[in-house]
Amino acid sequence: MIVNKDLQYERSRCTFTPIELTYLWDGSPQNTQERREREQFFLSDPELKDKIPIKYKSHKEVYENAVRKACKTIEKIRELQQLGKGGINVFTHVLGASLGSAIFEDGNPLVVHYAMFLPSIMGQGTIKQQAYWLSRSWSGNIIGTYAQTELGHGTFIRGLETTATYDPQTKEFVLNSPTLSSYKWWPGGLGHTANYAVVVAQLYTQGECRGVHPFIVQLRDEDTHEPLPGIKIGEIGTKLGMNGVNNGFLGFKNVRIPRQNMLMKNSQVLEDGTYVKARNDKLTYGTMVFVRVVLVHDIVSYLSKAVTITTRYSVVRRQGQINSEKPEVQIIDYVTQQYKIFPHLAACFAFKMTANCIWDMYNTITAELDQGNMEKLPELHALSCCLKAVASADVAAAVEQLRLACGGHGYMDSSNLPATYGLVTAICTYEGENTVLLLQTARYLVKAWKQAVSGQSLPDTVQYLTILAKGKKQRPWENSLDCIIEAFHTVAAETIRSATDNMERRIRNSVTPEDAWNQTSIELAYCAEAHCRAFLVKHFAESVRQITSISPELRQVLSQLCELYAIYWLLQKRGDFLQFCSLKGEDVGKLRLRLEDLLLLIRQNAVGIVDGFDISDDILCSTLGAYDGNVYERLFAEAMKSPLNQQSVNISFEKYLKPFLKSNL
Repeated sequence: MIVNKDLQYERSRCTFTPIELTYLWDGSPQNTQERREREQFFLSDPELKDKIPIKYKSHKEVYENAVRKACKTIEKIRELQQLGKGGINVFTHVLGASLGSAIFEDGNPLVVHYAMFLPSIMGQGTIKQQAYWLSRSWSGNIIGTYAQTELGHGTFIRGLETTATYDPQTKEFVLNSPTLSSYKWWPGGLGHTANYAVVVAQLYTQGECRGVHPFIVQLRDEDTHEPLPGIKIGEIGTKLGMNGVNNGFLGFKNVRIPRQNMLMKNSQVLEDGTYVKARNDKLTYGTMVFVRVVLVHDIVSYLSKAVTITTRYSVVRRQGQINSEKPEVQIIDYVTQQYKIFPHLAACFAFKMTANCIWDMYNTITAELDQGNMEKLPELHALSCCLKAVASADVAAAVEQLRLACGGHGYMDSSNLPATYGLVTAICTYEGENTVLLLQTARYLVKAWKQAVSGQSLPDTVQYLTILAKGKKQRPWENSLDCIIEAFHTVAAETIRSATDNMERRIRNSVTPEDAWNQTSIELAYCAEAHCRAFLVKHFAESVRQITSISPELRQVLSQLCELYAIYWLLQKRGDFLQFCSLKGEDVGKLRLRLEDLLLLIRQNAVGIVDGFDISDDILCSTLGAYDGNVYERLFAEAMKSPLNQQSVNISFEKYLKPFLKSNL
């Protein structure tokens, strides 16, 4: 392989060994080896490769090809399991954003089966229900989806209109979609793939509405795949991205299911219709929390791909002159280009380290829930909400900026930046629209602030509120990372205090609590974001300091990235820091100079850092970001795959252009 000379030079002057970063990124050398073997096992299979780029296929062909590859992928996963090389986590590795988006460039119609249908059964079904439904799912008889969102209601789950009315005479639930807006809309795989679904519906029993509950509903015949009586089902059409996911709609008309099909780990309906309420309503949202935690990991994969593509392209691409007497320069030498890339490079580590943290937190709290301890569940819920919201919004904006940083070539589908943007921007909406999620976090923060004021102890992630509540004075400003971290917490605490005070002032002025909340919602969403950014900066710094088994050279690089991330977001939000902290105008100028110094320091190692992500060309799927840097050769080769280039003269010339031209004579 002939490697571009500019990329070769960048690699030769890297101050650390990229493989060391790879091992850290994966968790261990063994994890790296297993990941590489897993990637080779799937990506070397010719049946999982597309000879014709999907952009040249019809919508119907994209879906059918995605189903074909999904079935082949599951077959290969089972083959791994038979070889003793794949536990249940292999599904997460293979269907996740990294390897999964390489196999399924426009989405996978089976992903919701594994990401939501099965976790719902495990999280909300009784032991008996788990044994029955999971065995049928693993055997291949069932392909499931998770049908919650409706045409008229999304994140506001309590407003769902689908009904499940219990009939004690037949011991069945009767499902109905009373309005068009109550049709389920968006579930992945629902259109033409799934034959079962976990359906979230309003439970009615003994003449009362008991709120939303999950039910397992058969949608299609297991042999013919025809929709069952009373089921109206189909696909919702093309979207900005993820067109292979097969998102669908679903309506019910007097569809009956057995009483046992209600998932009853938390709430139950007895045979006579008696309703037994869950000991904690929050338990029913376990699936959503799980998915949000997983999504933060996926978001990191999308961002690391985009940063790798743009960094390598910026080294290879020469455009313009800094000095008119010297040759054209690599565009990565422009400080403006570094500013477009390197903060997002740093964000990869901030989100990666935070994702690992909340994953551990999720597993710990899940184990405690099984023992009846729900004390930490609200903290996890609040944290997963704001992290999903902030990470998805930041990365969607980052991928678009990185695409623009590649100029016209970034607009090409073959760069893989448009497809990456389509995948990541969808996360801003699904599994909770971002503004709504921020407001859910804000509700937790307002409660925590009131507890801090009253002198109560607080969970770790909001412990900083007690400092402001006690009236502790801020220390004089210094441009150190510790001071910056403290300032992020001060900003978060002050915005929470301000939002709470303004809401309570409105209530004292005879505004109802509900209206006061709505009127203060801009501030409330903002304080949730501030809380999240404080958590990200603090945890990034703590994680870097706690890493012991790395070289001094790599530690220095990670420290530079951490400082860059903190200063970048401080400057982005500098109005808050000037308002709430001891930061002064002259300090802002010094911080800006430090940011520029950090850009220069990171510049030398930028290629080494993205090489450390160890994203293979088959996963990167980009003409601009390949390891060898042969951008122009790859762009031209990809262009020649166009169906329009398979003939020297297109049929449209004889049919339209030639008669048109002759008519002008």
